[in-house]
Amino acid sequence: MKITDPAIEVFVLIAFLSLIPSLLVMFTSFTRIVVVLSLLRQAIGGQQIPPNLVIIGLSLFLTLYVMSPTIDTVTDAAIMPYMKKEITLEEALKRMEKPVKMFMLRQTRQKDLLLFLKLTKHKRPESPEETPLTVVVPAFVISELTAAFKIGFILYLPFLIIDMVVSSILLSMGMMMLPPVLVSMPFKLLLFILVDGWDLVVTSLVGSIR
Repeated sequence: MKITDPAIEVFVLIAFLSLIPSLLVMFTSFTRIVVVLSLLRQAIGGQQIPPNLVIIGLSLFLTLYVMSPTIDTVTDAAIMPYMKKEITLEEALKRMEKPVKMFMLRQTRQKDLLLFLKLTKHKRPESPEETPLTVVVPAFVISELTAAFKIGFILYLPFLIIDMVVSSILLSMGMMMLPPVLVSMPFKLLLFILVDGWDLVVTSLVGSIR
């Protein structure tokens, strides 16, 4: 059934707008970025520093930055022609799918694609473009979480070492009642500042997204 009735088009657009938060998580690298920044906060030891609002805001802007080439392609190929009434909404949605899918496939591990092809009982496609979204989307999310955990593990190591050293020193001094986190957090912040941590984290995140 073609989407030609104006009332149906309005309904589809409203439904699309209501799904934007879910689409942001499932179709972009927002998941990888926000998970890494959240793990970084936990590694430093600040439960609410930086605040959630800052973490989400920075994640959104970084997501827009890494997604900008795909967004430009979608805008030129689908959104602008639809706004000019040159194509239908159905055709615009089809044109949107290809660049978004190609972006997702570049970030997705083949192992995860094969897993969901097996789970959904789809035949292995002859080309990546033929892979259905029902396979690409969950495989992409799993790959993003895997990449985020790998980066988070590397971020955790230096802070974990500081925690262990501080705990050992406090134990040897008999100060067992003093929380190690209270003492180690200033040293973690100092280390993060000295190595220009935010620059390293953002550069690594952006560089890990192809």
